[in-house]
Amino acid sequence: MKRIGVVGAGAWGTTLAKLLAEQGHAVTLWVWERELAFTMAKERENSLFLPGVELPEALEITTSLAEVARGCSTLLLVIPSHVLRSVCTELLPFTQESTLFIIATKGIEPDSCMTMSQVLHEVTPSRRMLAVLSGPTFAKEVSRGLPAAAVAASTSADVAIQVQNLLSTPTFRVYAGSDPLGVELGGAIKNVIAIAAGIVDGLGLGHNALVALITRGLHEMTRLGVAMGARAETFAGLAGLGDLVLTCTGDLSRNRQLGLALGRGAALSELLQRSPTVKEGVNASKGAVDLARRFSVDMPICRETYAVLFEHRSPQEAVASLLSRTLKAEEA
Repeated sequence: MKRIGVVGAGAWGTTLAKLLAEQGHAVTLWVWERELAFTMAKERENSLFLPGVELPEALEITTSLAEVARGCSTLLLVIPSHVLRSVCTELLPFTQESTLFIIATKGIEPDSCMTMSQVLHEVTPSRRMLAVLSGPTFAKEVSRGLPAAAVAASTSADVAIQVQNLLSTPTFRVYAGSDPLGVELGGAIKNVIAIAAGIVDGLGLGHNALVALITRGLHEMTRLGVAMGARAETFAGLAGLGDLVLTCTGDLSRNRQLGLALGRGAALSELLQRSPTVKEGVNASKGAVDLARRFSVDMPICRETYAVLFEHRSPQEAVASLLSRTLKAEEA
């Protein structure tokens, strides 16, 4: 049995805390919203982000970062990308150098365009025990014990295997990976492509268009990853192709649902105000465009998605722009 802290009580953080508690570990879950923390502790349910899923009685709930870190050998970070830096800065004084950090946030920091592990390394340069977790995992399904798979990647093979053994359950299969940069980029950029996929469906453009978009979106992800030093084969795996297909086609995808609404004429500002859940693809679209410019990589789908989100381009104009581009070889 290990003492484990989970920082972030969205759907995925709550699910991971539930899985670990059911495996017999002593798990504490940090909740940012005080009222939600109170109701979760009392009713044993996260009614805001994971309704209908009963939480183990042994799972401790707290609003204190000092308490979630106290005595923990492992900390899972499952907080939105735009607050990871500030939360970690506040959290780190309560941790030990030997604490294993597992980053399960899929995103890019908006201003710096850093991945989550890069943000953590900047906050604490000496941190060595670090892994990232990603893959095609809808929290609602995993929390109910439906079969799923993910990848835990680290520059240290021993750390990756340690995380693999810690998180694997009879229904949640974790693979060990050695390309954390590729895993993080896949998990972040696929959310941008998922918004575009939702727009395609919202406009009623058909299956042919959707599959073409997913395929070319994978090409964009891979080109950026390779330019940044990741391995191409990572994007053919769970954190790349796997998560991309799930997020672009599954009705539980928040980013796809956002794109659907945009394609049907809704305004972004109204959609973001209406839902309490974070749409990481919105922030990641800016990061993808900035990184593409920085590394001289052509990413037209991400660029057009960003234009719809932030430059008042209509979905119809974005589609027309993509289809009217200069013809080229497929591998280009």
